[in-house]
Amino acid sequence: MLNRRDLFKVSVGALTFAQRELAAQEKIARAVRGLPSPKIKDVSVIATAPAGLRLVVVKITTDQDGLYGYGCGTFTQRADLVVPAVEKYLKPFLIGKPVDRIEDIWNANYNSSYWRNGPVLNNAISGVDQALWDIKGRQANMPVYQLLGGKVREAADCYGHSDGADFAQTIESAKKWIEQGFRFVRVQVGVPGMAGYGSRRGEAQVKALHSGPVFEPGVYIRRALKLFEESRKALGDDIELLHDVHERVAPIQAVQFAKDAEKFKLFFLEDALSPEDIAYFRMIRQQCATQLAMGELFNSPHEWRPLITERLIDFIRIHVSQCGGLSPARKIIAFAEQFGVRSAWHGPGDVSPIGHMAQITLDVTAPNFGVQEYSPFNERTQEVFQGCPVMKEGYWYVNEAPGWGIEVDEKAAAKYPFGFGENGERKTLNGGWGEIRRKDGTIIKQ
Repeated sequence: MLNRRDLFKVSVGALTFAQRELAAQEKIARAVRGLPSPKIKDVSVIATAPAGLRLVVVKITTDQDGLYGYGCGTFTQRADLVVPAVEKYLKPFLIGKPVDRIEDIWNANYNSSYWRNGPVLNNAISGVDQALWDIKGRQANMPVYQLLGGKVREAADCYGHSDGADFAQTIESAKKWIEQGFRFVRVQVGVPGMAGYGSRRGEAQVKALHSGPVFEPGVYIRRALKLFEESRKALGDDIELLHDVHERVAPIQAVQFAKDAEKFKLFFLEDALSPEDIAYFRMIRQQCATQLAMGELFNSPHEWRPLITERLIDFIRIHVSQCGGLSPARKIIAFAEQFGVRSAWHGPGDVSPIGHMAQITLDVTAPNFGVQEYSPFNERTQEVFQGCPVMKEGYWYVNEAPGWGIEVDEKAAAKYPFGFGENGERKTLNGGWGEIRRKDGTIIKQ
């Protein structure tokens, strides 16, 4: 047993240790006090296409050895324009700025061009913004989601894309997603001979007054409604069905389509209208309770603000880099929470793994999360982007490593330059899209 003298010695030893620990912490604090924040030393662009889609990644290097970050600024259809926007305009503007002022830098970038809210500049700004958040996380030795207040859910529920030239193929595709554990599936079916969105057209030919791809809204709508009917019969009521109109119908047709689709209880009908026609959402909302998702083409708050405040949509699905990055996106979803609007961020293959990680970060930190679009990463993409988010049974998990938890192998990225894997129109049009017309030759939105 310890006597009083031994207890006194232990107490003094513990106190001495505590004092030594406190002194050490004070010494460290004095050493770093007054040190300047790391500053931006270089801004570069990694342009790569490992899956045949052009990805733009911004890398910011600081004046502190080993401290850097990555951000996604992918605007696939005009990727070559984002690169000089970063290198020739944002880079000279940013060199020497402290990396800890993310909000200030975003606003400075946004206003520096005077004319703003365009997709090229917004994506360039996004690349910078996300890279700065990556740096912040690396500095703090925390994943970015911790910097936003931590998780409110364990992972992001996702939906997969099922399609086919006919109903049977689409339903079979959907069943494969369900077998993997997915509870949400987007269903798209081809129209024989026509260029339907997200689906195959088959071998049929449609007679038209031109030789290019054909699309007729009325035929498509009737085919889609039949798909919903067949999908409900085959998949049951417990699977959540989604569908993307891709703004390809006239506004009044969209109103009727949403009404007719109501009985199938879709989880959401996506992009029933184009950004130019958003006033028609008021008419849809008055007519039916079909859940609506909108936003992947939005650049400006003037587009999404009225839809949220008037509760005209149920899901906001902005392309995060299109609106300028993580900083504005987290404000958008916080704003939407006040009006009962949930998130469904745009997540196709033309978002880099870094961009997807930014979206999943928002998914697990926002109370008003809805669902996340999922696109798998092929082996080449995982070769370039080491630390891709992990998918398990329909749930996407955020990385636990500092920052985004992703490293970019620039040598591997260089093996897949812009144009890699492209063919047809994408090759001819430098990664862009071609045109689709009605039978009489009228161009349609796509």
